[in-house]
Amino acid sequence: MPENRICQMLSIKYPVIQAAMTWVTNAELVAAVSNAGGLGVFGPNAGERTVATDAIETAERLRRQIRKARSLTDKPFGVNIMSFPQDETFSDHCARVAVEEGVAAAITCGTHPERYIQMLKDGGLKVLHRPLPDNNVEAARKYAGLGIDALIAVGFEGGGHTGDDRTPTLTLVPQMVDALHIPIVAGGGIADGRGMAAVMALGAEAVYLGTRFIASIECPAHPSYKKAILEAADNGTTTCAGLAGVLRALKTPLVEHYVKLESGGKASAEDRMRLHRSSSRAWLEGDWNEAAFPCGAGAGLVKGIKSADEIIQNLVQGYK
Repeated sequence: MPENRICQMLSIKYPVIQAAMTWVTNAELVAAVSNAGGLGVFGPNAGERTVATDAIETAERLRRQIRKARSLTDKPFGVNIMSFPQDETFSDHCARVAVEEGVAAAITCGTHPERYIQMLKDGGLKVLHRPLPDNNVEAARKYAGLGIDALIAVGFEGGGHTGDDRTPTLTLVPQMVDALHIPIVAGGGIADGRGMAAVMALGAEAVYLGTRFIASIECPAHPSYKKAILEAADNGTTTCAGLAGVLRALKTPLVEHYVKLESGGKASAEDRMRLHRSSSRAWLEGDWNEAAFPCGAGAGLVKGIKSADEIIQNLVQGYK
């Protein structure tokens, strides 16, 4: 595989970045992805089963996961830093831990990465930014001007929150590539080597995968979650309003009920919060009836539960 700026920047073998998903992107999954030649990335509440209410506790839990990952791999890995104003108290401490622990990279996600970029870069981290909910070229130009090292462009096909603009991956990525001088990492609906080849042909220099890594041996997501992904058809997901732009998830009873409320103009802020708060019940408990299961539209391409190494090797071989 030809060298590109992302591989060189992050000192990784393959241009594959595991998306920072809440709860389940823990030390074991992060280390497995990095050992396989990609970049594993810690997400919020990594490796935990309860929400921390104290910012220092949140950061120290992240520190423990980072140190555990370091015992499992000598390869680079990253952390996710939420950059929304409402998350600042927690993110300030987590960013500080990332610097103190010498993590290789940070993915800032949200609207205000400027709060963290210089501190992270001064600490030796490469900074990639994922815009949410303003996922468009105008916003990307603004963020690129802040000094980030790369931008993550996730199209409407992506799982979880994908922004408000609803632009499909195959049209979003080339416009981002044309507009910016920094590397573009593409996400949204990519689940195999064909998808990787498509976005790389459009100018992306790496792929950003979430759903495919949920269905991995190392991912601690509930077995029912993985089974639901394997059983999903091409029309197995739907979208609705989330807390950070459009949310794409599997068609569970809770999600379909919310979509009906929304289409009828009857969805309340309380309904939306119920959807958001159901997250742990999906990831950790597999509660099909009472939870939202974030999932990309590429779920129908996922054919088996495989190791992170096998997933990456299949991606690379399919790309070639």
